[in-house]
This record gives sequence, C-alpha cells and structure tokens, in this order.
Amino acid sequence: MEHSVTDLYSLLIPLSGERLIMPRAAVAEVIAYQVPSEMTGAPPWYLGTINWTGRNLPVISFEGACGQTIPPASGRTRIVVVHCLGQKLNGGCFGIMTQGFPQLVRVNPDVLKADHMRSFAERQPVLCQVRMVNETPLIPDLERLEELIAEETSAVDRDG
Repeated sequence: MEHSVTDLYSLLIPLSGERLIMPRAAVAEVIAYQVPSEMTGAPPWYLGTINWTGRNLPVISFEGACGQTIPPASGRTRIVVVHCLGQKLNGGCFGIMTQGFPQLVRVNPDVLKADHMRSFAERQPVLCQVRMVNETPLIPDLERLEELIAEETSAVDRDG
C-alpha cells in the first residue's frame, strides 16, 4: 500500500490577538527576548537588532508591520528566528517578536482550510488566513517581510 506524506509540522506563533502559522522548517530557533538595539530612522515596527550567534539579527513586530499597535514585551515574549527565503538580508535570518512560546502542530489538508473572512492590504505581509479546528491563524508572507526589512536596513545604512 502506497502512503503519501501530507502532514506538515508547523508552528503556531502567538501574537497580540492573533497567531501566525508557518512551517517548522522556516524557523531556525526560538530564543528568549532581548531588547533590540534601536536603529535611528527605522519605522517603529523595525524594533532593531540583537546579537544572535555572532551576527546582527533584525527583529520586527509583525503587528507593527501590519499597521497595528506594537505590543510591549513581557516575561512571555520570545523571538522566533526565521530563515530568509531569499538573499536580501546579510546573515540569512530575521526575528519576529512573539507574545509567548510557539506551539508545534501537525497540519494536513483535512484540518487546514482557507478562510476568506478577511482581506489584507497589498502592502501587509500576510498571504492569507486559514481555519484549523478552533484557530484562524495568518500565514505570513516571509518574502515580503524580508523585502521590507532589507529596504529599511539599506535606508538606515544609507542615511545613518
């Protein structure tokens, strides 16, 4: 009997009022929150950089990148280190501030369905929203986030 693999290990990442879902393979590491070194001239969603494995890791607020209020850090705050899909950022990774520790879930076509209840502005780094059991997480546009970070990093480097 032939068996096809349709399960995908993913992380549900808690934000303020929502969750992201992304493949586990997209995440390099989940680390304790560190206060980022601010970047003069960067937009508020670009929180700054931290030292991660000897390199400067840009850290962002996903909520802020979507035009929402940036939540304050708390004792539960973590940074999810995400692998870049392209070559736009030195170091090949960036961090997303979370409001708790991500949860490992296994998803497949039986439990994950598109949810068209919301639409997102073209510039927002969201591919879509999905429905899964009692959750409606967002699928982030990781390429768009990388682009936004690269644009701001080069603008700050140029102007600073």
